[in-house]
Amino acid sequence: MKKLFYLSIFILLILNNQTEIKAQISTQDLSGRVNTITSAVPFLMITPDSRAGGMGDLGVATSPDANSQHWNAAKYSFIDQEFGVSISYTPWLRALVDDIEIYYVSGYKRFKKGNAVSASLRYFSLGNITFTDINGSTLRDFRPNEFAFDVAYSMILTDGFSGAVALRYIYSNLTGGISASSSTAHPGNAVAGDISLYYTKDIKLGGKPSNMSYGLQISNIGNKISYTDDSESNFLPTNMRLGGTLTYNIDQYNSLMFGMDFNKLLVPTPPIYEGDSIIAGKDPNVSVPTGMWQSFGDAPGGSKEEFREITMSVGVEYWYNKRFALRTGYFHEHETKGNRKFFTMGLGLKLNVFQLDFAYLLPTQQTNPLENTLRFSLTFNLGNEMYND
Repeated sequence: MKKLFYLSIFILLILNNQTEIKAQISTQDLSGRVNTITSAVPFLMITPDSRAGGMGDLGVATSPDANSQHWNAAKYSFIDQEFGVSISYTPWLRALVDDIEIYYVSGYKRFKKGNAVSASLRYFSLGNITFTDINGSTLRDFRPNEFAFDVAYSMILTDGFSGAVALRYIYSNLTGGISASSSTAHPGNAVAGDISLYYTKDIKLGGKPSNMSYGLQISNIGNKISYTDDSESNFLPTNMRLGGTLTYNIDQYNSLMFGMDFNKLLVPTPPIYEGDSIIAGKDPNVSVPTGMWQSFGDAPGGSKEEFREITMSVGVEYWYNKRFALRTGYFHEHETKGNRKFFTMGLGLKLNVFQLDFAYLLPTQQTNPLENTLRFSLTFNLGNEMYND
C-alpha cells in the first residue's frame, strides 16, 4: 500500500504537469526554506555498485575498476586488466517496499596505448502496481520500469591524463499508458552523453610509493523527457562530479586510500513565485544548455543556497595483500536540498579473476527510506595484464 501511495502521487504530478511549486513568500523568508531540485529519471543518479556504495558514493577519482562507466569512463585507460565485466544488484528502498530493485551490468575492453571501449546496462524495476479508477475498481496490473544503456570510448591524452565520452539511451515507463484527466501517458525516451577527465600520478609520501588521482565528470547531458504529449518536458539529472583521491602504500601488503567527491546538479533551481511572477530565482523553462549554465547562479537564496546544492562524499578504502578490502564512507546533502545523510561500510574479496563486493548503508536519522540498503557486486577481470608505459 505504501508503494502504491507514493507512486500514485508521482504519476499524478507528471500527468497534471505539476513541475513547480508556487507559494506566497517574501525574499526575507528564503533562508533555510526547503527547495529541493527535481528532475526526471533520478534512477540515473543512484550508485549502482558495491565498491563505491561502501565509500559514501565515492567514485570519480578512485582507482579504475569494471564499474567506472558510471563514475568516470576515462579511468578505463589506466585499468590493469585487458577485459572485465561486473554484475551488481541492489534491493532499493527496503524500508518502504519489498520489490523495488536495481540491476547493473558493466564491462570494458582495453587496448594498447591506453584506448578502451566500455558499456553498461542499468535496469530499475519499481515492482508490481495495481491501478484503480476513482471508484476503486481495478484497471490493470503493471510493473513500472526504467532502463539506460550506454557505450563509452576513453583514451590517454598525455602522460597520466585521459579523457572519455559516453552516449546513453534512456527509457522510462511509469504508467503503461494509463490515462488521467484528459492526458494519456506514454513512456519517456531520451538520449544523453557524458564527458569525463581523469589524471593520475605516482608520488612518494614519507618515502613510500603512493598515488594521487583527480577526476571530473559531467553526466547525462541530453534532451528533456516527457511522459504525455501535452505536458512540459522535464530535465534529465545532468550532474557535475569533481573529486580526488590519495593512495598510500604502507608496505608491500597494506595500502590505504582516502577520497572526496563533490556533486552539483546542473538543473535549474525552482524559483519563488508570487502569483504568476517570479520574485526570486530565475525562470526554469529554458533550454538544456541555458539550464546547465543558469544552474550555477539561479538559486532564490543566492550564493548561500547555491553552495547548499553541492553534495559531498568522503570515503576510505583499505586493502590487504590486494585480496581483502575494508571500506567506509559518509554522504552529506543539506537539509533544504534533500537531507540525505548516511554512513556506509563495505567489504571486498578478490580471488584470481573474480572479485566479490558488499556494501551496507546506515542513515543518520532513525527512520529513513534508505536505511538498511544493501548492494552486491561480482566482478570478473580477464585477459592479459596491461601496462601504462
